[in-house]
Amino acid sequence: MTASFHVLTTGYADTRVAGTVTLLVDDATVAVVDPGMVADRRLILDPLAPHGLAPEDVTDVIFSHHHPDHTLNAALFPEARFHDHMAIYQDDVWEDRNADGYRLSSSITLMTTPGHTAEDVSTLVTADEGLVVLTHLWWTAEGPADDPFAPDRDQLRAAREKVLALGPALIVPGHGAPFVPSSSTPL
Repeated sequence: MTASFHVLTTGYADTRVAGTVTLLVDDATVAVVDPGMVADRRLILDPLAPHGLAPEDVTDVIFSHHHPDHTLNAALFPEARFHDHMAIYQDDVWEDRNADGYRLSSSITLMTTPGHTAEDVSTLVTADEGLVVLTHLWWTAEGPADDPFAPDRDQLRAAREKVLALGPALIVPGHGAPFVPSSSTPL
């Protein structure tokens, strides 16, 4: 079984900033990854309709990390459970768990990948395209090659190597369009 993935809005980071927001659908699991800063909330909500979805249909929201450009619009999804590196949150329930290896569905798994922050999580999706990795280990396909905010460059490099060793068909970076990794993808 495979999940479908759809970029709801492609992020950018220049004079303004927006995170890439992604929709994942795997049977009953409807997940939005990184619903952060965008120029207009309709850029997140309007693309749900062609998939027959409303905000209330979203079952899970995944944060790659806790910067506002990846979390700001989480409340758009009132029925969702929220996932980060250490817990699942819903309403007033806080359930501690390690994200590494946590399965949201048969085709969606979380993996801890400290790099951009010490608490980064990547989302692994088995899709028709192959393995798709949603991650902030890369900002865009074009760079920056060395994340200027990474607290530990060796940790960033190790996490990038860990992801690339999986042989992903696509990487969905934190602030850009999906790209096919290659031998020139920065470590």
